[in-house]
Amino acid sequence: MSNEIRVAFFPDSFEEVNGVAMTSKRLIRYARKNGFPFLCVHAGKKTEAITDGSVEYLSLKRSPVAFPMDEGLKYDPLFQRHTKRVLRKLVEFRPDVMHITGLNDVSIMGAYLAWKLNLPLIGSWHTNLHEFAARRLTRMFRILPGNSAEKLTDVTEDKILKGAMLYYKMPKVLMAPNKELVEILEKGTGRETKLMARGVDVEKFDPVKRTVSDGTFRIGFVGRLRAEKNVRLLKDLEDELVKAGAEGRFKFLIVGEGNERDWLSSKMKYAELTGFLDGEDLSEAYANMDLFVFPSETDAFGNVVQEATASGVPALVTDKGGPKFIVTEGRNGFICKSLDDFVRHTLALMNDRDQLLKMKEFARNHAQTRSWDSVFDTVYDSYRRCIYLKKNEKKLEAARQT
Repeated sequence: MSNEIRVAFFPDSFEEVNGVAMTSKRLIRYARKNGFPFLCVHAGKKTEAITDGSVEYLSLKRSPVAFPMDEGLKYDPLFQRHTKRVLRKLVEFRPDVMHITGLNDVSIMGAYLAWKLNLPLIGSWHTNLHEFAARRLTRMFRILPGNSAEKLTDVTEDKILKGAMLYYKMPKVLMAPNKELVEILEKGTGRETKLMARGVDVEKFDPVKRTVSDGTFRIGFVGRLRAEKNVRLLKDLEDELVKAGAEGRFKFLIVGEGNERDWLSSKMKYAELTGFLDGEDLSEAYANMDLFVFPSETDAFGNVVQEATASGVPALVTDKGGPKFIVTEGRNGFICKSLDDFVRHTLALMNDRDQLLKMKEFARNHAQTRSWDSVFDTVYDSYRRCIYLKKNEKKLEAARQT
């Protein structure tokens, strides 16, 4: 089968600023570059259809009752009013496979229409929604006595994960950004699950874009400043560095927006909070960092970690979630199990310039092997596998029963 697979794509996030939207746009760019027929159905500022080469876009406006789920991302309970419009477009486009990315209004519509049209459906997991919800509830209910908040959030996380597993049983094939999630999805859904890693733009993110040389050790963070990113650890890290006698030698460079920004700004003494950055400003910010600290325990992959390493910046990450699969221990960063680990590795790299330079070089070289084209080649392999399973589902089911 050739690559002329006709794909109808229903991303749950597209015009927002996050890893899902960025990856979705990269996938579309890959399809357009190669001339592959591709239809992207997404939520947008207005309802309109646009064609760009081999790619068609159907933007659908959310209703006034849509409510926020995250920074810029909303859920519209009335989104299904667009169903007939999308159905007409699908009949005209004639997709071979439908691709959904998450549990949101757009992807729910895609899953329904794949069922209605009896089309192969593939699903990609991008966001650990269950863990995001649990971390936010922990913040909300931390005033409860004893371990009541922890028990409540554990129950909530378990229920949301079970609900997500039911949803992800609908596709024939699944894709996930790290090996841990591949195993969780295969076990929870019984569906064949493929690894869908992430690439990085090594031209956009490049250490040559550094503009500072004042001897200050810059500790960076890029991402949403929200509870699920565990950003208050940055304040704890600052306190411990001061206690260790490093005051005056370091500075935090924190890029991003979110409801934790005011707290960080009021509590941290040695931090520059830039707000949201994009384009060359973001590239320069990464390049100006000496160490990237990403304390999130909920990220499924961690695109920002890979962007940092492409910029020649070693990273400290937690031992939970997807970022640990980006880090090669002791080469382009360290995996931390506790605050003490973050402190110890930060101080070690501040005090050992030679080791820091070696890790910077390895980080850059390793990131250069992460091509987006190779990532999306594997995605198209998964599309083929999904089409095959759908086409032969009766034969395969009969074989399993014998």
